[in-house]
Amino acid sequence: MELRMNYRTANPDAFKTLLALEQAVQKNGLDHKLYEIIKLRASQISGCSFCADMHSKDLLAMGESVDRLLLLPMWREVPIYSEAERAVIELTEYVTKLSEAGVPAEVYERVRKHFDEKQYVDLIMAITTINAWNRIGVATGLFPGCFD
Repeated sequence: MELRMNYRTANPDAFKTLLALEQAVQKNGLDHKLYEIIKLRASQISGCSFCADMHSKDLLAMGESVDRLLLLPMWREVPIYSEAERAVIELTEYVTKLSEAGVPAEVYERVRKHFDEKQYVDLIMAITTINAWNRIGVATGLFPGCFD
């Protein structure tokens, strides 16, 4: 693996802008563990090893079980996620792969059973933010440990 560039030093203003968005999302009241689950699932789908590594470690540090991390890609087949988590994971998958099917009405309805309008927007902003990080990470060649 070879880092293509350090985007942080190549364009510090772009990094600061995305970091400001990240900080805003972190302050929106969304459960921190749920936000990390969103980050991990989107990173898995997007193929961003740097982000998947970071968010797995963050979840472990928050007390998340190894089973829930390892089985996240198979969330439909295991009963270890709550109904609200399942709705958010599904929304994360659809928003991350938006061009494939949009966000179906039934997915929206499942999420809205657990989250109000503001929270729904908060979830969309969280998913959008990690997808931006993932695209930067993949496009610039980030990998676990590349900044060590």
